[in-house]
Amino acid sequence: MELHVNDRVELKKQHPCGSKIFRLTRVGMDIKWKCEGCGREVMLARSKAEKSIKRILEGEEQP
Repeated sequence: MELHVNDRVELKKQHPCGSKIFRLTRVGMDIKWKCEGCGREVMLARSKAEKSIKRILEGEEQP
C-alpha cells in the first residue's frame, strides 16, 4: 500500500471519540497517525495499520 506523510485515511472501525479519519504523521516500518477528532496519536506496526485502513482520502502532492 502506498502511504505518505500527511495522507488522510479512513479506518474500518471508529476511534473511541467517534472519528474514523486519521492523518499520517510518520510512515516507515511503523505507522504513526493522529486522530482528527480528538488529536490522540497512535503508533502501530505497518502490517497491522494497513489492515485497518479502509481507504485513503487525500494527501499532499508528492514531488
